[in-house]
Amino acid sequence: MPSLDFETSVFKKEKVSLAGHEEYIVRGGRNLFPLLPEAFKGIKQIGVIGWGSQGPAQAQNLRDSLAEAKSDIVVKIGLRKGSKSFDEARAAGFTEENGTLGDIWETVSGSDLVLLLISDAAQADNYEKIFSHMKPNSILGLSHGFLLGHLQSGGLDFPKNISVIAVCPKGMGPSVRRLYVQGKEINGAGINSSFAVHQDVDGRATDVALGWSVALGSPFTFATTLEQEYKSDIFGERGILLGAVHGIVEALFRRYTEQGMDEELAYKNTVEGITGIISKTISKKGMLEVYNSLTEKGKKEFNKAYSASYYPCMDILYECYEDVASGSEIRSVVLAGRRFYEKEGLPAFPMGKIDQTRMWKVGEKVRSTRPENDLGPLYPFTAGVYVALMMAQIEVLRKKGHSYSEIINESVIESVDSLNPFMHARGVAFMVDNCSTTARLGSRKWAPRFDYILTQQAFVTVDKDAPINQDLISNFMSDPVHGAIEVCAELRPTVDISVPANADFVRPELRQSS
Repeated sequence: MPSLDFETSVFKKEKVSLAGHEEYIVRGGRNLFPLLPEAFKGIKQIGVIGWGSQGPAQAQNLRDSLAEAKSDIVVKIGLRKGSKSFDEARAAGFTEENGTLGDIWETVSGSDLVLLLISDAAQADNYEKIFSHMKPNSILGLSHGFLLGHLQSGGLDFPKNISVIAVCPKGMGPSVRRLYVQGKEINGAGINSSFAVHQDVDGRATDVALGWSVALGSPFTFATTLEQEYKSDIFGERGILLGAVHGIVEALFRRYTEQGMDEELAYKNTVEGITGIISKTISKKGMLEVYNSLTEKGKKEFNKAYSASYYPCMDILYECYEDVASGSEIRSVVLAGRRFYEKEGLPAFPMGKIDQTRMWKVGEKVRSTRPENDLGPLYPFTAGVYVALMMAQIEVLRKKGHSYSEIINESVIESVDSLNPFMHARGVAFMVDNCSTTARLGSRKWAPRFDYILTQQAFVTVDKDAPINQDLISNFMSDPVHGAIEVCAELRPTVDISVPANADFVRPELRQSS
């Protein structure tokens, strides 16, 4: 596993030991905001390009943090002419009159730090024009390594006269904003981020990246590379973060109802349990505590589900990772983005709905009568399938050489702390469709694969009363990742994310008044 060291002259670097591997992090906190002017030395304007999932959250967090630091750095939103997002940006306090809102190309040309937060497909189609408008010695900031993967697939790279950095929050944009706002009351609330320095033309890149992460409210920031980031991130979205969890709850709900379980109980034993008590337990105490909370009979059910599900889940995860690493999945996203519009005499195919099956209608009914703070039941079979998926994803990332910080954030923390609370609040579409276009496309593509393989392989194994793979259970119990998760849990946000029904920090089309 890589040990990515870095040097910073502004922030305090700490060493942590995760499963015997030394890594380096920077803790965040609002008490560090006074250091932002020094970290951003030489930067007069930060251009935030785009207003999708990450754009609104990052622009507002940066603006608020710099104001608290009494900095005169301007945070300016850049949008294409005629964009419907102008009204949204104005509603958030960015205006043409005060120089904080304008045309995309003017904003790119006038910024010292350009945060490119448009969709990945749009980056792939517009990167040449973006590069040509950037000032020499300016800094390109990414929140995803997708563009690097796209460039590599064509044998290309970034221009040599700019620095290239990344700060990648381990959660969707609405979570980044929500926890930051909650953190105004309690220091330390936020979404963890990874950071990478891909190209540094003048020695400022590391401190600028760390300053950006601190300004977003990240409780802790860990180092990665742009290549490792896009591989783990695009893969994770299709895995347990979005696609796989959608696939397994569909499969489990159908199984339970076919076995005669009441529909509302089946929903509670799948979605409510995973997004409630299971996520909360993993977040605070780890996966082993989920197992240890079960009765002896429950542990047998867990073992049966875990043993049958682990390798089928890994089968799809392994394929998915290699599709991402080879560039195939990146190409798929670019092509899908182009199919959103009519071309070649064929109609447009935008993304369709993903919450139209019976279970999500049942879910609406369950949530309408759910007592406040109800976390759902801890159903052993569901827990076994979900934890098997989580452990299979951890193992694929570990064998592919990712750091424990990256593995745990992409497979555990982002899932239970940032994403699942949105599904708990209002169903699968509310979770998936608050994320980036790349994530939404990947979830739609891969969820059916997990549903299919569990139904065709894992559940068949269970129904045949096949022997439990005791080696798998023993490996789960003794896996060093549990100790590493404990260390990371101590660095988690000091408050849990709150997702009210009338949340105003989500995508406009997903808001509701009650």
